[in-house]
Amino acid sequence: MRGTFLAEHPIVATYRDILDQLTTAVVVVDAASDQSFRISYLNQSAQSLFGRSDTRTIGIPLEKLMEDSHATPTVLQSVLDTGQPFTKREVPLYVVDGLIRVNYSISPLSETELLVEFERLDRFIRIDRDERHVTLQETVRKLARGLAHEIKNPLGGLRGAAQLLDRQLVDEEQREYTSVIISEADRLRNLVDRITGPNGEVSFEPVNVHHVIERVVKLLEAESPARVNFERSYDVSLPDVEADFERLVQATLNVLANATLAVRDTPNACIRLETRVVRQFTIGQNRHRLVANVDFIDNGPGVPADIADRIFYPMISGRPEGSGLGLAITQTIIAQHNGLIECESEPGRTVFSFYLPICQPRPSAVANGAISETAAVEEPTHGQ
Repeated sequence: MRGTFLAEHPIVATYRDILDQLTTAVVVVDAASDQSFRISYLNQSAQSLFGRSDTRTIGIPLEKLMEDSHATPTVLQSVLDTGQPFTKREVPLYVVDGLIRVNYSISPLSETELLVEFERLDRFIRIDRDERHVTLQETVRKLARGLAHEIKNPLGGLRGAAQLLDRQLVDEEQREYTSVIISEADRLRNLVDRITGPNGEVSFEPVNVHHVIERVVKLLEAESPARVNFERSYDVSLPDVEADFERLVQATLNVLANATLAVRDTPNACIRLETRVVRQFTIGQNRHRLVANVDFIDNGPGVPADIADRIFYPMISGRPEGSGLGLAITQTIIAQHNGLIECESEPGRTVFSFYLPICQPRPSAVANGAISETAAVEEPTHGQ
């Protein structure tokens, strides 16, 4: 049916590549003989919005896709008859992500076709929030690096002086004090290094995200067998991502280790692991054609409200014994992958989400804030 549609719809056939790059969800419907308006095309953003592929959606009535009392066949026929576009704002729709709000407009495309455009309102709120979040965290990282430099310089001098003094002392009891100074200086230096996060060049290679998750789960199960039930909902079509395997393991371990601690006193403790492909996703100033989304969902008590907005900052922890460095390091690793980490939490449900570009940005592929990854993902290699 898709091939027939392309032959009959030269506009969509000509501009398909452009339509598939739009962040606006676009749906084309045809007036059928049974007075229904059936879907004949939807771009990648529409597929992502509604959580349906084109093969599952083409041919079904529009009212089955969007259950909205305003977009009835009578209204759609009126748009065709009069040629006057129809617009509704802040309309609640139930999609794969749950209840969302959208603006949508319906306009005539031909004598028998209608063009329906959807703008997801919370997407703009999220992009603005993410931009502020990324900017603030980058400021914190710069501050941490500057502070680390100012601390490590005198620490080096302190350690060197203690070593010189140690060489001149003959009393073993006195040398114990210089040994303490040296070891504590080393401890502080290591702490500062952890605050600034992983350094060095990131080594990107194709990585199966499911292999990363399973490796971490095995580590945690070996430490605490049968304490937590891990549930899985993996998207087997998820392509390999360009990532640093070891760093991604560290980021995943930090999040899942926190989750296992969070649910330690929860009856029927459960952590759910979900993956999926997200299309046309914006991270910071860049829009990515394909992004891997990994969700870590636990049924613990949730993140304390007083630190919910600061959990990715260094030295912030909801546990008295916590160092407050794990999530800060995780955020740094995800940022090194040009990705995004988010957290939504309430009692009984906490979700940490990774968003990782399938393909890392290339300088030649960046134009006007958008990233084209077409050539790299035409034939993706599938995950587990």
